[in-house]
Amino acid sequence: MDLFNKPASGNPIQIDYTDAQAESTLANALHQHLATRDQRRPLIILCIGTDRSTGDALGPFVGTQLREQNQDFYVFGTLETPVHAVNLKDTIQHIEHSFVHPYIIAVDACLGQTSSVGKIQFAQGPLKPGAGVNKKLPEVGDVHITGIVNVGGFMEYFVLQNTRLQLVISMARVIASSIEQSISSHINHELVQTEKTSATLTSRLWSQMFRNA
Repeated sequence: MDLFNKPASGNPIQIDYTDAQAESTLANALHQHLATRDQRRPLIILCIGTDRSTGDALGPFVGTQLREQNQDFYVFGTLETPVHAVNLKDTIQHIEHSFVHPYIIAVDACLGQTSSVGKIQFAQGPLKPGAGVNKKLPEVGDVHITGIVNVGGFMEYFVLQNTRLQLVISMARVIASSIEQSISSHINHELVQTEKTSATLTSRLWSQMFRNA
């Protein structure tokens, strides 16, 4: 849980989860970053949080929804097997040992200003979980998505416990859908490019064969 939303490297995008363009805006932003990814890098979605706290359950809700429809990426952090402060370091080590140079999309909840509650942020660079409470947790992610679930600055843990579940679930649906849309579009684009490359190589091969005949 990133208790305070902090600016990240790159140009962060922030949009309210109720905005009609929220899913498409987040999906397009993520797609632009995925376009620079080496196809050999496996896609990892790391959803941080715990279901023991309503506000901090955003990540596990996202992970659970993605796990149910997952085909082209790996998901860590669900309601059944959450990734939180206690096991985050071990989970990151497991990912690094199991995958070669993975591309990690980190997802987490955070607290912010009253005017920002309900907004979803996308930014390039690693997530810094625990920064708001001086917890020394490892940074993680090539890009990250955070949902501002409540107001920060005072009695944060109490605030998290009293965050509306409806808000958390609704934000999780938007985040999960945008990730799924973006990756699906990205994978389809990669397949098209691979097919074009194969067709070009086949054409060149046939041409060379005819010239040598």
